Amino acid sequence: MKVGFIGLGIMGNPMAGHLIDDGHEAYLMSRSGVPKELLDKGGKACETARAVAEAAEIIITMVPDTPDVERVLFGENGVAEGLSAGKLVIDMSSVGPMETKDFAARINELGCDYLDAPVSGGEVGAKAGSLTIMIGGPDAAFERAKPLFELMGKNITLVGGNGAGQTTKVANQIIVALNIEAVAEALLFASKAGADPAKVREALMGGFASSKILEVHGERMIKRTFDPGFRIELHQKDLNLALQGARTLGVSLPNTANAQELFNSCRAHGGAGWDHSAMVRALEMMADHEVA
Repeated sequence: MKVGFIGLGIMGNPMAGHLIDDGHEAYLMSRSGVPKELLDKGGKACETARAVAEAAEIIITMVPDTPDVERVLFGENGVAEGLSAGKLVIDMSSVGPMETKDFAARINELGCDYLDAPVSGGEVGAKAGSLTIMIGGPDAAFERAKPLFELMGKNITLVGGNGAGQTTKVANQIIVALNIEAVAEALLFASKAGADPAKVREALMGGFASSKILEVHGERMIKRTFDPGFRIELHQKDLNLALQGARTLGVSLPNTANAQELFNSCRAHGGAGWDHSAMVRALEMMADHEVA
């Protein structure tokens, strides 16, 4: 297929690479420029999102936040200006569900289909092609895009109509944040009590407390490897979506709010760009003790 990919950062770069490796013709654009490794594989750089949309049958966006998606789709020289009837737009960013429904309606008016398909799995999953992909949109569009999704992910689910993928991603980010907090509190408690947190983690990995967060992020906490796979500022954005949605729905999410406050503390200490596992640092500052 002729595939456009807009947004080639930590996640987008390897995701686009998998499409090129499978032989798809890729038209690429990123604010920071198209990475050389993608060009060396045969990817074609485009100057504007409009040019990407004009060249490709399917256009994928992978950008940081809701305003970025709107700008890429509907701004000057945006995707919408380059679309013709029958094309498919797939947003794989993590953005607001309500805004997503609006974006889909505006793309549908141009005679094109729209899928929201946010992902989970971080940089590791993007590089391995093992992402979880949560999709909202029509069945026919999903079937058309499924071969591409299968190159980027393993757990691929059509959840419902447009917006359902983004709603699922918000739910995912609530679970991830609260699990990071739980692991951070447990390892901090164990370390402060005099136990070796690495050994504690090893023991817990064989029990009911075992989780992917304990496996991956627990190790990061112990080894102090906080270079971002997923930045705190991005997780904050996702929890803002959760808390804003909760207010609209009249739902209380007290532990989500608490996790957001811990991220706020990290950010106040210069940690906006830390990996989200560094939430443990906020707890460490309160305890005056470091997990290590």
